[in-house]
Amino acid sequence: MTTAPLTIIQTAIAAEAAAVAGVADVTVELGPPARPEHGDLATPVAMTLAKAAKRNPREIAEALAERLRTHPDLADTIAEVEVAGPGFLNLRLAPAWFAGVAGMVARSGAEFGRGGAEHPERILLEFVSTNPTGPIHIGHARGASYGDSVGRILSFVGHAVTREYYINDYGRQMELFAASVAARYAELVGAEPHMPEGGYPGEYVADIAEKLRAELGDAYDGRVSPPDAETLELFARRGGVLMLDVIRETLGRFRVSFDAFFSERSMHEAGLVTAGVQRLRDSGDAYESEGAVWFRTSGYGDEKDRVLVRSDGDSTYLAADVAYHLDKAARMGDRMIDVLGADHHGYIGRLKAVLAAGGFDPDRLEVLIMQLVSLTESGEAKRMSKRAGTIVLLDDLIDDIGVDAARFFLVERSHDTAFDLDLDLAREQSQENPVYYVQYAHARCCSILAKAEGEGVVRDPSAPAPADLDPSERALALTLAAWPRVVADAADRRAPHRVVAYLKDLARDLHAFYHRCRVVGESPEVQAFRMELTVGTRDVVRCGLDLIGVTAPDRM
Repeated sequence: MTTAPLTIIQTAIAAEAAAVAGVADVTVELGPPARPEHGDLATPVAMTLAKAAKRNPREIAEALAERLRTHPDLADTIAEVEVAGPGFLNLRLAPAWFAGVAGMVARSGAEFGRGGAEHPERILLEFVSTNPTGPIHIGHARGASYGDSVGRILSFVGHAVTREYYINDYGRQMELFAASVAARYAELVGAEPHMPEGGYPGEYVADIAEKLRAELGDAYDGRVSPPDAETLELFARRGGVLMLDVIRETLGRFRVSFDAFFSERSMHEAGLVTAGVQRLRDSGDAYESEGAVWFRTSGYGDEKDRVLVRSDGDSTYLAADVAYHLDKAARMGDRMIDVLGADHHGYIGRLKAVLAAGGFDPDRLEVLIMQLVSLTESGEAKRMSKRAGTIVLLDDLIDDIGVDAARFFLVERSHDTAFDLDLDLAREQSQENPVYYVQYAHARCCSILAKAEGEGVVRDPSAPAPADLDPSERALALTLAAWPRVVADAADRRAPHRVVAYLKDLARDLHAFYHRCRVVGESPEVQAFRMELTVGTRDVVRCGLDLIGVTAPDRM
């Protein structure tokens, strides 16, 4: 675990502020000052303490400033402290601090910022979990990119994450899928197809039918027009497996992987769904009425009770969710995270009710709702797929803009905000494209370091920073220093878009540094410091891009 450079400063200021104000716990916010010429960092801590201390904030700020100026452990950290306005503290950091940051980041490499979780947890993260009735489309793609990025970030800061895919391979949709496959199978063998109402018309269904025909030979040629019950059962089971193979191939192409796949069908066959319903009945949380079995979710804040088993004896999706979440709760470790689609808001209370009724702490479940994403081209909505009607397939998106752009754009905005993905911008090979802009920062660092190596420059990580630093050097080092805090916050908030925002800021600072500061060929002290800044930036950009599943090219 890396001790964040800014955290060290915050801790020192908090201790001194607590002494001045006479309070026990102090939270120090650090950020850029109102104007760059005012210093490197600013904090309003004196104003936030004024009420508790019953003192004028400027008076607190003056006393705190004096303690910081004379603090024996901060001589190589804070060069100047000024009080501004009603009680802001503006700090100008010492060259030694910048040298320390550059050296720390360069030495740590991809490990800088790792392990920052205050309370590491064992987390069961479920995402995507689409029915194996069709290929991954753009709606699933956002959940896949988001869920995988969250998993990477949580793992990076120190949590033990298990990524799980729940296979919805049972019920009415699978029956329709099986009948649709049978209809396309019938076409293959020259029989009359019987496409079910509400079936799946996409060409991918024909692909599944062809694969089944290759596996089965002619054994079922006479049983698909119309299909009998045994044929439909086989096509649902085996067709679902083949469809899941397609889904997994696409996800692999998208750099998304899972540690476990959990089948809904397996729960039904093992009697877990029936057992889950019975468990709720035994606890008094389920009851029978009008021939159906109901879950008493109204007792947990839901607007009404929900059906678990219909009067015809068929279980509902909620009954399977009961069994699955009770199973997950028994093996989840410390926390469960479900990433669900935009139409699942009503599920949050019900799933928490399942846990509460099962004797588990419902607060150990987090449900993150993904909002919708659409594609635009030339300012208009875009429909891309030729193989599935109006569905926009993830494979189509990858073919068009590539994995890097797709993954970057799909997590650039908060998951709870709907947005339009601009295909024209995503295709653009210029610094107007944010993923290109960030990747180019990495390539520029690599170019600088390759030039240094070609000229025989030897790094000196222990070299002090020059007395006079260019503003771009200061800005770049400050942004690097913020990385551990940013990635820890992204993990806590389940917010990969914060990593994206940080990477854009870091790229901006690197490009400014590149245009203002020559690295190779300067004086030994200047060259050594700038080399460490460049190495550190390269490694943090690469690490940050990896956390969102994007590559960091050495050349562009």
